Amino acid sequence: MNGILRSTLTTLLLLAVAGCAAHRDPIIDMRGVDEDVFARDWAECEAYSKEVVIAEGVARGSAVGAAVGAIAGAIDGDVDESAGIGALYGGTRSGLDADREQQMVFKRCMTGRGYRVLN
Repeated sequence: MNGILRSTLTTLLLLAVAGCAAHRDPIIDMRGVDEDVFARDWAECEAYSKEVVIAEGVARGSAVGAAVGAIAGAIDGDVDESAGIGALYGGTRSGLDADREQQMVFKRCMTGRGYRVLN
């Protein structure tokens, strides 16, 4: 694999991992909110969001990434390394997508229950 492609993939991977570290709980406007009801709603919405299974997305993304990497490696001449990088990138990207989906499900659930989600 040439140096430019390798450094580009490494940079993309590092950016993706950095994005994963940025996961935060949503900010809710608590003005006029009953804290007991809020705690129950939070737990229920969190349970719904956990239905988005991150591990399955990571496994699927890794498999697809490895296949694409292997194809690119067959052209470039380094199948093993390209497949490994493809698997790493595909798994990371899919994990980030699933995490983002979890966050969206949680925020939609809380908004649907009448809370003002600020972020």
